[in-house]
Amino acid sequence: MQYEMKIFSGDANPALSKNICKYLGCSLSRIRISSFSDGECRIKILENVRGEDCFVIQSTSPPVNHNIMELLVIIDALKRASAKRITAVIPYYGYARQDRKDSPRVPITAKLVADLLQVAGVDRILVMDIHAQQIQGFFDCPVDNLLPYPVIVNYLKKKKIGSLTVVAPDTGGVGRARNLGKKIKANLVLIDKRRPKPNYAQVYNVIGNVRGRNTLILDDIVDTGGTLAEVAAALKKNGAKNVYACCTHGVLSGSALEKITRSSIRELIITDTIKMNKENKISKIKVLSVADLLGEAIKRIHEETSVSGLFI
Repeated sequence: MQYEMKIFSGDANPALSKNICKYLGCSLSRIRISSFSDGECRIKILENVRGEDCFVIQSTSPPVNHNIMELLVIIDALKRASAKRITAVIPYYGYARQDRKDSPRVPITAKLVADLLQVAGVDRILVMDIHAQQIQGFFDCPVDNLLPYPVIVNYLKKKKIGSLTVVAPDTGGVGRARNLGKKIKANLVLIDKRRPKPNYAQVYNVIGNVRGRNTLILDDIVDTGGTLAEVAAALKKNGAKNVYACCTHGVLSGSALEKITRSSIRELIITDTIKMNKENKISKIKVLSVADLLGEAIKRIHEETSVSGLFI
């Protein structure tokens, strides 16, 4: 007999959690999230989860450390309440950019977060467009990494942008850009970029022809917006007709909105993996929902059917 599915939400992105449940035709399971006076997370599961299949939806977006801790405490509470299986649904996996030692005496924080999740008691991980594929190897439990391409491709087809070229903003993004380019039958261009310090990028060359063409910069994260602005300027300098950008995770920290507004980017497409505050809504930003995609993955995990069909 199949056990019941319970879906819990942290406070990082409750709107996304509700939309996922809407797709699944169920309600969020009851949980009380509060804080002690010193800021410590206080969690209480408000219904029986013994022997149940539990999913916890929580992006580790800003405030990153608080949301990670909240996720860990919810997982621990479910484990101690005898949940049969606990799946952490992490639409945006924070600290993913620290996935290797690129200089002496630095941590591999993406691995540390993976260890914390497993010690807390997670049995499975579901993420969306993780920054580096090798992070899946940091876990000893199954990891499903969804890609937002079905949602993005549908939107681009509706826009009917002609003469489109997909732009990889660095060598690490070539695979991502090539994957999307095949689906929309677009050419591929690579940016020769250097990053002398965190949150700062310098563009040296545009490798490929963009003259007279519409271009789409494709990346997984837009944080301060500096890379997108620099790449957009380089594309226009090399004769690009219009510059669009598409990033799965809209972190949009610091002066990102100002940089995007001033840039030559015509439209920035992001998804709702991170909660979009009202003050961050500017005319250049288009938000697409991945709730149905995550909902379908949750359904397939619960029913023990293949999730690989969503990895397109």
